[in-house]
Amino acid sequence: MIYHSTRSKALTATGLEAVLKGIAPDGGLYMPERFPLLPPEAICGLDALGIAKKVLAAYFDELDAREISAVADTAYIGRFETGDLTPLVRLNDSYALELFRGPTQAFKDVALSVLPHLMAAARKKLNMEKEMLILAATSGDTGKAALSGFCDVPGTRVAVFYPYGGVSAIQRLQMTTQEGRNVAVCAVRGNFDDAQTGVKAIFASEAAQKRLNSLGFTASSANSINIGRLVPQIAYYYKAYSDLVKSGAIPIGAQVDFAVPTGNFGDILAGYFAKRMGLPVGKLICASNSNDVLTEFFRTGRYDRRRAFFKTASPSMDILISSNLERLLYLVCGENTARYMERLKNEGFYDVSADELAALKSEFFPARCGEEEYASAIRRVFVENGYLCDTHTAVAFHALWQYHAAVKSGAPAVVLCTASPFKFPAAVLRALEGDAPEDEFEAIARLERATGVTAPRALTSLKEAPQRHKDVVNLEEMESYILRKAEQTAW
Repeated sequence: MIYHSTRSKALTATGLEAVLKGIAPDGGLYMPERFPLLPPEAICGLDALGIAKKVLAAYFDELDAREISAVADTAYIGRFETGDLTPLVRLNDSYALELFRGPTQAFKDVALSVLPHLMAAARKKLNMEKEMLILAATSGDTGKAALSGFCDVPGTRVAVFYPYGGVSAIQRLQMTTQEGRNVAVCAVRGNFDDAQTGVKAIFASEAAQKRLNSLGFTASSANSINIGRLVPQIAYYYKAYSDLVKSGAIPIGAQVDFAVPTGNFGDILAGYFAKRMGLPVGKLICASNSNDVLTEFFRTGRYDRRRAFFKTASPSMDILISSNLERLLYLVCGENTARYMERLKNEGFYDVSADELAALKSEFFPARCGEEEYASAIRRVFVENGYLCDTHTAVAFHALWQYHAAVKSGAPAVVLCTASPFKFPAAVLRALEGDAPEDEFEAIARLERATGVTAPRALTSLKEAPQRHKDVVNLEEMESYILRKAEQTAW
């Protein structure tokens, strides 16, 4: 399989090269030259691990079946709470796909458990001797999942940047208490978009890349701009579909709608990839919080980051520049994509054509959920179903209800549940009871008592864990910070 940049078909790479590079030389994102076909008949009856292997093999055909199995087995076996990795839970009027049963209690674990071992396989296959320096910006969950996935993996170091004051207390502690001889964590004064812009600038800096190379490093990304992050996420759409068929809820070939909490657009884009591969995906419901730049885009055709930024109770979605949207634009807008990205960079906005907007609307339904509405959604889901969800998942439930009010689909609907509610205990508790203690661990204990749901030990144990990472930098200092770290023989 050949991959090329969203901004120039002339810039190509093999799948494994694209994984190691992370981002194309012109700043574009790598896209496959075609979508491999994987009809639902090919995966129904397989377990979660078997489905994951099918999806990985479809995109990374340089690896043989034994190598693919080694990547998936090492990534998943013994690391998730449940053998089926992403359980599908039936509610009264929909289904909840639990993507938070991995080691860091967030959906990012599904992909970031795979990426380190996929990179290791790629390094071996391509005879790469240089050490990988993995850079990631996080709005909350990617950071810990990347740190956990890459921790002490030979031949790699990983540095994570997060917005100072822009993640939940539990998310911050998950990162700052991370052990490992090859990990670094640093707060950035600014929001997630600032951190993400800074990471992209490091990749684009010839001076930085030259210096890193001289120090024996090749830089790559752990964000979903890396195709190796995006592909593993396709598997859980197939897994949800297989579970529905297995339970008798649908026959093979029936369409299924998916509601997805959306920030950087990677999670929902994986669903669109699955559809292009032959999975009968109906409507993809794009759920935004108060930072509703995507809602506006899908409704009007204008993407405009020149707007107020809100810190919300769903911080992983507090994003105004949704990087993975570029891949969707490439599929719909073709050569116009590079021009749109240049205009976004220079002017802060772009407009797609009427035909392009119509094509986007045919696949995606946009919806917005404000702060009062997410709290109401948490209460409603718990009261009506006895199901406790986090703040991001609540945004998706609210979006699904908006979709059902507007469209009588008739198709089963799956909500992608993105994080454990105990990662945001105070916000969830306030939604249920009206108030919450300031201390997050007191909030966890009270939330357990109020709901009868037990918090994961991996979160409650953070209270005693020592904080190992305390660095804070300004946006313009990110490059020099990384270069200083690269000069150190050990972290």
